[in-house]
Amino acid sequence: MSGKGKLFVVATPIGNLQDFTFRAVETLQNVHCIFAEDTRTSKKLINHYNINTKLFSYHDHSSEKEIARVIDILNSDNDVALISDAGTPTISDPGYSLIRACIDKDIEIVPIPGASALTTAISASGLPSDSFTFIGFLPAKKGRVKKITLLKNIDNTIVLFESPHRLIKTLNQLRVELGERPVVVARELTKLYEEIIRGNFNSTIEFFESKKIKGELVIIIGKNHDKVYF
Repeated sequence: MSGKGKLFVVATPIGNLQDFTFRAVETLQNVHCIFAEDTRTSKKLINHYNINTKLFSYHDHSSEKEIARVIDILNSDNDVALISDAGTPTISDPGYSLIRACIDKDIEIVPIPGASALTTAISASGLPSDSFTFIGFLPAKKGRVKKITLLKNIDNTIVLFESPHRLIKTLNQLRVELGERPVVVARELTKLYEEIIRGNFNSTIEFFESKKIKGELVIIIGKNHDKVYF
């Protein structure tokens, strides 16, 4: 791999800026440049840690031409970092296509671990975490009902992400398809107004129906034969 840089896949805080590792800060300080999901969001983080590395955009809609640009930089013996707005790149965030391109070009990929809403939520949920299935975001429209129906065949804890404006709709659809189950909804994790609501579909729907919902959400669903309600 002589003459090629490395792609560092760097996890960033999901809310609290103090949840950033020493290794991550050092990596971002030392690479040639950083590719970020949204440079406006990432500037807050790198300014907080006095990181002066050049910042460029890389997101879900980045073209093959833009991926080729990153590869060219790496092939010129420059190390590059990939970050998302919050959490770990490629976990329901951009990065998959770039990483595949790097693998194809025999470019070394170095993960720099850190915060992830997925593991943060399930660790505090109180539901079994020895085996779980991560769904990411359900489709907004096409294929949504089919995807929810298929969840009935999963016999372990289910974890998915959801946006505030679809939370109630999603919880109602899940209740219809899966029946009553233990449910945990985690909101604004690591932030000032963090909430972890434990109950079942009925109680969580009732709780959030009366609120103006803001922030990123993680839904965790217990097994169909798990009768432990909170």
